[in-house]
Amino acid sequence: MRYAAIALCLTIASTAAGAATLDDLSWMTGHWRSEADGTASEELWMAPEGGLMLGVHRDTRPGKSSWFEFLRIEERNGEIAFVAQPGGKTPTPFPLKEIDGTRVTFENLDHDFPQRVIYWLDEESLCARAEGKVDGDERGSEWCWRRK
Repeated sequence: MRYAAIALCLTIASTAAGAATLDDLSWMTGHWRSEADGTASEELWMAPEGGLMLGVHRDTRPGKSSWFEFLRIEERNGEIAFVAQPGGKTPTPFPLKEIDGTRVTFENLDHDFPQRVIYWLDEESLCARAEGKVDGDERGSEWCWRRK
């Protein structure tokens, strides 16, 4: 009986991910910003349209840009994937693993780090977490931004 319940849960989770559309991620849309330890962190997400959400992340210190990342969430052949290009480098796809209301998890277990990218809406903040294993140890970084 326990195995049947586990199989049912896995089927429901996979069906939910398979039935998801980009419109289910519209809660990410907007210009989000935070400041900590002298670094301003911003993430901007365009509304879903034409099978695509475009985003950009930028961290700056006074007077200079210190880091950026091009982002997109795309829908192709009925599948949704988060695609990251840190520093404008080669794109890395993270297929949609799970979506539950205003929380979404993307996962690519073949990537070095991170293997998972998670976004969620926490009251009035957009939060993100990049996590996975490095040399067998679980690691992660987390950010939360408020609407600008």
